[in-house]
Amino acid sequence: MTLVSLSFEVHQPIRLKKNFFWDGYMNRQVVPDLWKYYFDCPENKRIFERVSDKCYLPANRAILEGIKKLQGSNRSFKVSYSFSGVFLEECQRYRPDVLDSFVDLVQTGMVEVLDQTYYHSLASLYDDSQEYIEQIKMHRELIWDIFALRPTTFENTELIYSDKIAQIADRMGYKAIFTEGVVADPNYVYRPPNTKIALLLRNYQLTDDIGFRFSSHNWEEYPLTADKYASWLARTPGKCINIFCDYETFGEHQWIDTGIFDFIRSLPNQVLRYENLQFATPCEVASTIPPERELSIESFVSWADLERNTSCWLGNALQHACFIQQKRLQAPARESRDPDLLAIWRTLGLSDHLYYIFTHGGGPAEVHNYFSPYGSPYDAAVTYFAVLSDFHCRLKGKTHLADSPFRFATGIDQFTGDSAWTLMGLEAILDKIPLPSLEYHNANGDYALWAEKSLGDSALAEKLAGLQKLKGERLRKGLLRAVADSLATEVI
Repeated sequence: MTLVSLSFEVHQPIRLKKNFFWDGYMNRQVVPDLWKYYFDCPENKRIFERVSDKCYLPANRAILEGIKKLQGSNRSFKVSYSFSGVFLEECQRYRPDVLDSFVDLVQTGMVEVLDQTYYHSLASLYDDSQEYIEQIKMHRELIWDIFALRPTTFENTELIYSDKIAQIADRMGYKAIFTEGVVADPNYVYRPPNTKIALLLRNYQLTDDIGFRFSSHNWEEYPLTADKYASWLARTPGKCINIFCDYETFGEHQWIDTGIFDFIRSLPNQVLRYENLQFATPCEVASTIPPERELSIESFVSWADLERNTSCWLGNALQHACFIQQKRLQAPARESRDPDLLAIWRTLGLSDHLYYIFTHGGGPAEVHNYFSPYGSPYDAAVTYFAVLSDFHCRLKGKTHLADSPFRFATGIDQFTGDSAWTLMGLEAILDKIPLPSLEYHNANGDYALWAEKSLGDSALAEKLAGLQKLKGERLRKGLLRAVADSLATEVI
């Protein structure tokens, strides 16, 4: 018996104002709402509503119809969805009826919901995994709040994967994880090294037959019908077939007049005509089929473009510059103690912003340009970097951002692991730093030196230098008082 899992990626970008730089928005003094200042809210709403009517609602009806027709039989129709957190937010904001239709699907019991990063981000590529893990936990809680489910299968953004990512997912309790099927025969289950998690591979050839080739009149297999496709599945060797595509394939990328909805309506019955095929959710595939062997993947792979790596987002200097700049704003956004600013920073980390800055040619460029709201990747880079630079200036003013972090230690090269990039961050951390560390830095004059050389705050440096004779809790209180006074002073 070959298990067929049918999974869908459901995500919508949050687009920036594409003329943010050219229209002179940068560094305006009076900005009532940063969300409306940076993001093209009317355009995001318009596109979300269009895709809801063309794709989400009709596709959900077709899937629900297939599930109900076979519900109660010993060979049911099952699917799975991987929703980004920002997609679910947009459902709540713009189209609650779309969210209700997904809830109805999940309540059939024939649908598995996967976990991913809340912001469909590239946080898994950061050296420090803290932000990555936090976004996964945020997503996990959102899925519980909406669907009352605790997912056991994980899918990283765009199937980005490595052994390290698998090990993080394993430690977080997931039973299965997806990646692209270029790394091995995709029709088997594998085990990443030093984990107990199951590694599932997307069959990209069979997936792309639906996602990319379905409506191509130049394709030798055109037209693709459900019975023809089911016959291919039946002849495919292996133990499982994992079909994983963008949900927007139905009605948005492949329009209704291509016959895509007739295809998905007919597919369940056509597949189950074959005794050797059975639909299963990814968690059922992972729990039913033993791993074929251990499979180690040290370098990053993904489902993106022909290269199937991270060059889709980090393939040129412009992309790298924007990625580094966004990542550098993590500390001040966190230390701002403002949930709204942190949410904006995370939204600026959506993988889509870098996707639009792709400059390679050929077929992949056509795909990138199709999805991009910009006239060129250079326009996308100018806009994204302008927004990041503006946000940097606002964070710097609010948090008193330093040029380099203050790293706490108890002696030479004896770091505690605590650090602060901003004066706000220093204020927040001073309460928990052990006294020996506070006294060590005070005796060396480190606080005053940091304030002078990294913050550029001579007045604060002078106050901190005056505390060098203090010790114990008197020192802690003195430091907190000096920092609080400086924070109360407006930064020019």
